Amino acid sequence: MEKTEILIIGGGPAGLEAAIHAAGLGAEVTLIERDPFLGGQLTKQTHMFFGSYEQFAGVRGVDIAEKLKKEIEENPKIKVLLNAAVAGIYPDGVVTVSQKNKFLKFKPNRIIVATGAYEKMLPFPNNDLPGICGAGGVQTLMNLYGVLPGQEIVMVGAGNIGLIVSYQLLQAGAKIKAILEASPNIGGYLVHAAKIRRMGVPILTSHSVKEAYGKDFVEGVVVHQLDEKWAPVPGTEERMSCDVLCLAVGLSPLSEILWQAGCEMKWIPELGGHVAVRDEDLLTTVSGLYIAGDVAGVEEASAAMVEGKLAGMAAAESLGYSVEGLLEKKDSARSELAELRAGHSGDKIRGGIDRVERLTRGKVTC
Repeated sequence: MEKTEILIIGGGPAGLEAAIHAAGLGAEVTLIERDPFLGGQLTKQTHMFFGSYEQFAGVRGVDIAEKLKKEIEENPKIKVLLNAAVAGIYPDGVVTVSQKNKFLKFKPNRIIVATGAYEKMLPFPNNDLPGICGAGGVQTLMNLYGVLPGQEIVMVGAGNIGLIVSYQLLQAGAKIKAILEASPNIGGYLVHAAKIRRMGVPILTSHSVKEAYGKDFVEGVVVHQLDEKWAPVPGTEERMSCDVLCLAVGLSPLSEILWQAGCEMKWIPELGGHVAVRDEDLLTTVSGLYIAGDVAGVEEASAAMVEGKLAGMAAAESLGYSVEGLLEKKDSARSELAELRAGHSGDKIRGGIDRVERLTRGKVTC
């Protein structure tokens, strides 16, 4: 049986910050990551971040990942297990991990789940043709392995992910035939949309995919307009040839391990799906189990990192670790989250967080 004070599941932006801040208070941390590298989505993000200095404004995601990994490597309080997948969290507090044909058992004092999210897909005829993939898959091919997935791409989704990945595809030499958005409005930041439009790419709002066609791989799609009730408008069908149909239609929290652990879960569509009930320190209804990042509700990577800070400090504090000004540090993290969720663009997230907080009252104890 392996012993550790805090076990963190997931080595993406939230998990990295959680490990750094928990160890910074003096706790012994074990960080579990199923991939052969740390960084998660940051390793695919070549665009510069918005926000404040504390949130790495003006720094590319790949560079943020390298900075955080260096801090992890230099901290003797943090042990990292790569190529390791958590199999279960059990009522006696044991966590099982599969790594390189070995089955490990941990008995941590605290657990932080930072497993991130998974990509949603769309139902339409022939959506299983080769060449139809998620935006995250496209980013992995391009930004991790240097492989251009195709030459002519139709993008579905004009949120930040769809707009950013479209721009990256254009930079790599691909042609974006169009960006389709089912909503009557562009969901992503207008600064991203403006860059795309300046490069001659049409963004078609109130449009979606009717079907894909092709024999052995996708050769094109049929698109159609949607009315104010999101119903197809007859007679508006248009064929677009492409060799890649990229879907950027949202993410859902990767929360299976939380269900298995017995956390109370609630469906909060504003946060992407089922999320765990938790308090202001991100402590769930399972004693000693915290959450952070997209598994707590799908947001930008900046918010995931701040939640990681908060969960890491809170978990270490619950074990008796402290530093001067800890309360102020936690309050500062909450203020950062409030700033990131401010304004019209944060309406949806704020609504989801408010619903979770109302559900949480009186249900979470240390």
